[in-house]
Amino acid sequence: MSTISLSSTTAPSRSKLFLQGAIAMLPLSIAVIPWGLLAGSYAVESGLTIIESQALSAILFAGSAQLVATGMIKAGASLTTMLLATFFITSRHFLYSVSMRSKISPLPLRWRLALGYLLTDELFAICGQQSDKQFNRWYALGAGLSFYLFWNLVTLIGIFAGSYIPSMNELGLEFAVAATFIAIVIPNVKSYPVLAAVVVSLILAVVCSYLGIESGLMIASVGGMFAGYITESLKGANS
Repeated sequence: MSTISLSSTTAPSRSKLFLQGAIAMLPLSIAVIPWGLLAGSYAVESGLTIIESQALSAILFAGSAQLVATGMIKAGASLTTMLLATFFITSRHFLYSVSMRSKISPLPLRWRLALGYLLTDELFAICGQQSDKQFNRWYALGAGLSFYLFWNLVTLIGIFAGSYIPSMNELGLEFAVAATFIAIVIPNVKSYPVLAAVVVSLILAVVCSYLGIESGLMIASVGGMFAGYITESLKGANS
């Protein structure tokens, strides 16, 4: 849908492109409803107030990092530990930004800041595979901003639901986290470096979970990035 509309000989209006981006993001927005409900309710259960819980979604805007951060708050972890964990969990966004640099760098500063803040796994899944010619700032803004508003709305519902429905984290909603990432990652496994990164991350995550290593998520993330980089380097050397 996006490729056809963006490559049309008649350039769509800004509002139409914005709406197309929001519509393209809608399936992924719906997919994270259980995840958002869990993030909101878990924040309340961790001892945060309603305002603090909602501010976490509005400012941090990172589902996996929010869940980890609220869990560490509940466990009484230090601020330094939480910042380091959040940094490593969201470090994949560095790769996203490098991949999309050719699309974003020509834009004015206000656009770079806005799209950089709205850059999530979901937005990268929508716009990351577009060519520089296909990419449109208004389309990306529509996709990113609609997801931001949807995420904050769902987490707000989760916050109030968590206040009245105890132990929402025991309803199995956390599976939405894994399901969402599977839906995002699998369609993008189109090269050996990406395949290597996914396989190594998967193996390391399972091994660390089996061994009870608390920093397994960070180890799997870093290991996957190195595997992808090494595979890409070997591929370039042999070509």
